[in-house]
Amino acid sequence: MPAPDARPPSTGLEVHPFRALTYRRRDPAHLARVSSPAYDLVTPAGRKRLADADPDNIVRLILPRVDADDAVAADDTRATPSVETPAAHSAATLRRWLDEGVLEADETPALWLYELSPPRGLPTTVGWLGAVSLPRAGSAAVLPHEDTYAPAVEGRRALLAATHTDLEPIVLAHDPDPDLPPLVERARSGVPTLELTDDDGVRHRLWRLTDPAMIEEVRTALGRTRAVIADGHHRFAAAQAHHRGAPDLPGSDAVLALVTSSGTGGLRVEAIHRVLPDLPLDAAVTAARGAFTDVTEVPTDGADGPVGAAHAWLAKASPGSFLLGSGTRLIGLRGPTAGVAGAVPVEAPPAWRELDVVLAHHGLIEELWQLPDEPASVLIAHDVASALREATERGGTALLLRPPSPGDVAAVARSGSRMPRKSTLFVPKPRTGLVMRPLGA
Repeated sequence: MPAPDARPPSTGLEVHPFRALTYRRRDPAHLARVSSPAYDLVTPAGRKRLADADPDNIVRLILPRVDADDAVAADDTRATPSVETPAAHSAATLRRWLDEGVLEADETPALWLYELSPPRGLPTTVGWLGAVSLPRAGSAAVLPHEDTYAPAVEGRRALLAATHTDLEPIVLAHDPDPDLPPLVERARSGVPTLELTDDDGVRHRLWRLTDPAMIEEVRTALGRTRAVIADGHHRFAAAQAHHRGAPDLPGSDAVLALVTSSGTGGLRVEAIHRVLPDLPLDAAVTAARGAFTDVTEVPTDGADGPVGAAHAWLAKASPGSFLLGSGTRLIGLRGPTAGVAGAVPVEAPPAWRELDVVLAHHGLIEELWQLPDEPASVLIAHDVASALREATERGGTALLLRPPSPGDVAAVARSGSRMPRKSTLFVPKPRTGLVMRPLGA
């Protein structure tokens, strides 16, 4: 049994360079074809599309399929023979790609500057890819803000244990530091090491940084900051669980992370919506009439239809307002009564109690509609269009939410509280498969 870590808890981020694992072919078209969104954003149909795009698409590692009737594997003439578990299947595929030269490992440790430029004039996000030390007991260097779902954590832990590789980064939003913007400009002055444009029109550019002096400057500046987990709570928890089970394994005490500012040059926050497949819209509205002072039909006959009407309504809505929808109908809810608001635990910190997503889960889903807050009863939708579509197809109700602010998220994390699972969507997202981190590298 290893001795406990006697070092004092770190007050700031500990970011380290690492020897990356990347695709050998680096032309933009190939990188676009073999990379993927994060695993939890890939639908079954999306997985098939990605796997069909290229036999070496990263989705085969992050979402391995081993069932006998897997049409994707059947189409791949180099498919790895079926093995006992999805995680073992992923590990076998990773070994094969290394043997065949699909992937290559760097010889020199590096940090990576990552720039994400969305279309339509939206602001550019920049951050640093590095190996971030898992915080020790008592440290506030890295704080989660959302609850996790234990089976999902176990699935990611098993994948990490089998592959010994961080296949995709988590995202951390750190306190701004005045020394970092000049370092960003210096790091991206040359030709990018990796570059692509994804299906959403986001341009991804990465620069590999190996200069020891500059790496130390970046590490020192980030070491003065603390961070909130913006994306990857399940992968972070999986890394912690894996390290507890294998504390002597080199590299298990860190996690691959994109570290970006919570201020200028950082991420935007969007809402994640809920779909209640077992709750018809009429039943949801009937119950809501006694729980909100204002329950109003929202017109959907404009040029942009229900999706545009929903976006417009949510953009103007005040705290404690929600939008219900299914088919072509939208119902606005304003002014929660004491009965529904009283379902929020009063002993919780104010930063947590005041969140719309907390009222949605405690006041509406559990108290008003008497539904269990579990994945089978409360589905997740990352945009308004998919939420309304899913509700219509399932004969249920979409519960559409306003996004929290970055300040709301940080306040909840620093109060020691947790938002309900899948409460925030930080955008833009790093592309999975561009840079991986073998443990110990």
